[in-house]
Amino acid sequence: MNDALLAVKRLTVSYGGIQAVKGIDFAVAEGEQVTLIGANGAGKTSTLRAITGLQSFTGEILFAGRSIHGEPAYRLLRRGLVMVPEGRGIFARMTVLENLQIGAYLRRDAGAVRQEMDELFEVFPRLRERLDQQAGLLSGGEQQMLAMGRALLGKPRLLIMDEPSMGLAPIMVEAIFAVINTLARRGVTLLLVEQNARLALMSTRRAYVLDSGTISQGGASAALLDDEKIRRAYLGE
Repeated sequence: MNDALLAVKRLTVSYGGIQAVKGIDFAVAEGEQVTLIGANGAGKTSTLRAITGLQSFTGEILFAGRSIHGEPAYRLLRRGLVMVPEGRGIFARMTVLENLQIGAYLRRDAGAVRQEMDELFEVFPRLRERLDQQAGLLSGGEQQMLAMGRALLGKPRLLIMDEPSMGLAPIMVEAIFAVINTLARRGVTLLLVEQNARLALMSTRRAYVLDSGTISQGGASAALLDDEKIRRAYLGE
C-alpha cells in the first residue's frame, strides 16, 4: 500500500530464542480503521509494542514514510503515534482532569485543547461528571473511557488500541465500541487489537488474522466476518 500511514514489513519480534512474530507484513492507510485478530499468544500485543517503540524488532516499520527503527516511544508520541495500552495505564492517584491534561502535555495550543476537551465530554459525559475524582476510583469502563480520552487529547495521527474491552461488563463493552464507531465515522486512523473478534470486525474497514506469529489471512473486515473458517475459529460458531 503506497499511501500507507503505517507500513509494517517483515516484522519479527523475538524473546530469547522464541519468535513471537515471524516476519509479518501489513499496512494502515490514513483515515482507515484496521484490526488484528487472533488467539491469545498469536503475537498481537508484541506487534503493537514494536510499532510503539516499546519492543526491539527486526524488519522495517515506516510511519508517515519514515522508519521508526530505534526511535524511543516518547519521540513516536511526538510524531502522533499514540497507544491506549492493555490495562489502560491511567494514573490512579491523580484526578480525571489531571490524567486528561497529561494527554495534552506536549501540545502548545491551549485554546484548542480546551475546545477539544469540551468536545470530548460530549462523547464521554461521565468524565465531565468525575473531573475532580481520583482516577483509581472509577469503574473499569470509566477508566477505559479516560484512557481513550487522554490518548485523543494527544492529537494522534494514528490511534492504537490494545484490548479495549478486556475485563469490562457487557454493557460497558457496548459503550466503548459505540465510541470506537464514532471515532471511525470521524475518520480517526485506528489500529485495533481486540479479543472480541466480532465487534472488532464490525467496527473496522480491514482486518488481518494473526496465527502463531504469522498472518494467515487478510482482507475487508466485512468479508472476514462472513468467512465460515473465521466464524468457526474466532466467532464461536
